[in-house]
Formats: sequence, structure tokens, C-alpha cells
Amino acid sequence: MIGAQLNVQEARHRPARKIAFGDRGQLRQRYREGMEDQLGALGLALNAVIWWNSLYLDAAVDRLREQGFPVTQEMCARLSPIAYEHINFLGRYAFTRAEVAGGLRAFHDGEQPARTP
Repeated sequence: MIGAQLNVQEARHRPARKIAFGDRGQLRQRYREGMEDQLGALGLALNAVIWWNSLYLDAAVDRLREQGFPVTQEMCARLSPIAYEHINFLGRYAFTRAEVAGGLRAFHDGEQPARTP
């Protein structure tokens, strides 16, 4: 049980390292308050990624169930919102409100590349 908890904690640190300064993970401020601000912003960004992933994991499971796929509790127990491979950590960001039912954007077909707005 301790080993499993350590794995969960390490899994949480991986996206934090990726978010923090493009995977360099360095605190650039020389004074304490600046470092605290940077760590607070990192926590906020990490929580936003996990929240976003949680919303879409839930929507994906609901969609599979609607399509008749037998989603079991054992399958759902293995899902984790800590994934980050689909997140763009570099470049420009556009924060526009999705004007769709339920507030979530549509899923894209796995065989077609995702369209960017």
C-alpha cells in the first residue's frame, strides 16, 4: 500500500516538472516571496490540468457507456487525471469559452488529427 501511494505521489510530480519552466523545474526568483509566488502559480496550473482532465475523462466514460461499451468500475479505477501528453506547455494559449451543450468541447475522432481553433 505504501508503494502504491509513492507511485501516485511520483506521478503527480511528473506533470509539475513538465509545467515548471518547460521541464527545467527551476525557481528563478532570488527572494523568498518570489519563489512562493512561482510555486503557487505552479500549483494553480497543475490543478487546472487535473481538473480539465477529470472533466473530460468523466465525459469520455459517459460517451462510451452511451455507445454500449461495457465500462466497469475496475476499468474506471485505473483511470488517472494526471496525464499531460496532450497538453501544450509551450506557445500561445487561447482561453475561449466553449459554446456547446454541457460546456465541453466535442471529442475528436482518434483517426483524424484534432483541429485547433
